[in-house]
Amino acid sequence: MPTDLVTKSGHNKTKRTRTETPEHRRSRAAAILRLLKKEFPHPATALLHGNPFQLLIATILSAQCTDERVNKVTPGLFRKYPTVRAFAEANPAELEQDIRSTGFFRMKTKSIIACSTALLEKHGGVVPNTIEDLVQLPGVGRKTANVVLGQAFGIASGVVVDTHVHRLSQRMAFTDADDPERIEQDLRSIFPQKDWIDVGSILIFHGRRTCVARNPRCAECAVCELCPSAGSFLRNNP
Repeated sequence: MPTDLVTKSGHNKTKRTRTETPEHRRSRAAAILRLLKKEFPHPATALLHGNPFQLLIATILSAQCTDERVNKVTPGLFRKYPTVRAFAEANPAELEQDIRSTGFFRMKTKSIIACSTALLEKHGGVVPNTIEDLVQLPGVGRKTANVVLGQAFGIASGVVVDTHVHRLSQRMAFTDADDPERIEQDLRSIFPQKDWIDVGSILIFHGRRTCVARNPRCAECAVCELCPSAGSFLRNNP
């Protein structure tokens, strides 16, 4: 296993100091995933939704916001705006107030209205099921597109990389990158495509429950022995 250390200022970032072969990394990653699948056997998104469009809106709202907060907002939001056209024709000032508690509400309002308008104009009001089409929609990046494709369509187009996946991928020495797209590329090279949907979801759940940003609970972690960062955290937090 490679020797790693955690910087004092960057408690959530692991740096590899000795090279691990790609074969060993894939084998270790597979073992980690097997163990975490036992912890999280049903890793579906926590965002409440009834169709792909609702999931798309919920995922846009989840930026810099917890799923719990989004789930408090969306039931009433989807009753008030039941269709793509209803969102496209929403009064911006009113929609801002409807989603205010999710944060960055002005930017999210612009994205939601523009995205809904683009869906009507370019896709007949139907959420497309390709990564190429989704990322062309206003307010939709690869993370959002991968969430929608994986959770709404069951399409493994890539790996969702949010703040939890970013942090855990570095701690577990799956990547040295900081850029989300580079991290996703590394994860795609480590895990087989059939696992891409589950990998993102499982790492998110593990990051919320155990491998938290500050003072991760390594002593109770199911994959502690396979994580290069665990030793450093345990020494620093006996």
